[in-house]
Amino acid sequence: MSAWLRDFRLFAALAVLGALALGSCTTSPPSAELPAAAPPPVPEIPASIRPEEVVGRWGYGSYHRPEDLARTESAARAQCGQPVLIDRGPTGGVMMYLADSAQLQELRLKGSQSGKNYIGPLGPAGGNEDREVVSFDGRSMVLRWMDPEVAGRYGIGVYVRCAPEGTAARGRKPVR
Repeated sequence: MSAWLRDFRLFAALAVLGALALGSCTTSPPSAELPAAAPPPVPEIPASIRPEEVVGRWGYGSYHRPEDLARTESAARAQCGQPVLIDRGPTGGVMMYLADSAQLQELRLKGSQSGKNYIGPLGPAGGNEDREVVSFDGRSMVLRWMDPEVAGRYGIGVYVRCAPEGTAARGRKPVR
């Protein structure tokens, strides 16, 4: 190979490398993609039920057919010997179980623009893990799961408030 051809190839290779190096330089800064702005948080609507109204000892039952409500309320009242305890959560919610969970979690009482109340984890009212408060009068509470699959398995929950611990239930004579 002649010296001229070798020098030409070396010059051509250097020219290509120089062009590639210059091509990567620009006079304007690279355009960085800005992350999409998160939508403003939806203001939380307070529930018309306060957490302290839900805290307590409750008998529990559930039903799938509306005609079973009265029978289920009686069955829930009979469960006061082994009540479900709903305590206050560390940040102002209530401690309850979510579907298919063996661990207590702090849930929120949430209101909605439609006027309905929900109990569920943080997030918008009416979410898939929420329960709609169908009725609440302080003595009984009926909750419906929002997730249709969960509702099909667990039914509509009926909670009946139990007498405070250490007091005799009304309607029974004390045992002597």
